[in-house]
Amino acid sequence: MSNESYMSWLRKRVGRDRVLSPSVAAVIHDHTGRLLLQEKSSGEAWSLPAGGVELGESPQEAIIREVMEETGYAVEIHRILGVFGGHTFRYTYPSGDQVEYMVTLFQCKIIGASGIPTDSETKSTRYFDRRDMPELALPYPIDDLFRSF
Repeated sequence: MSNESYMSWLRKRVGRDRVLSPSVAAVIHDHTGRLLLQEKSSGEAWSLPAGGVELGESPQEAIIREVMEETGYAVEIHRILGVFGGHTFRYTYPSGDQVEYMVTLFQCKIIGASGIPTDSETKSTRYFDRRDMPELALPYPIDDLFRSF
């Protein structure tokens, strides 16, 4: 597989058809309880910092890596808030690639770093109050996103 991601490798074999993707997402709050969201560079809907689990990587390793890549923040994991999937977690990318996510949702806390994303997927990051949140790309239950506050 060389240095390409598992999903890139898989897409070469299955094309745009729907694939099941083990994934992770982070719930990160500031001191006032606002939720950190990521604005995608591609113009897609806002999302939690999230991504796929690579071969040989644990979900815990994946969330720490994904948050660093997409937000520039180092985090520590506090707990698992839930696992989500099924038909409501199906998504079609602008490219036509179809996916059905199975997402482990982690509550995380920022412990350091620059806050400057290291990948090209992120246009910006911003904290939102529960009442001011934009629509997310995936239908996470709002109560689970704000459960700790």
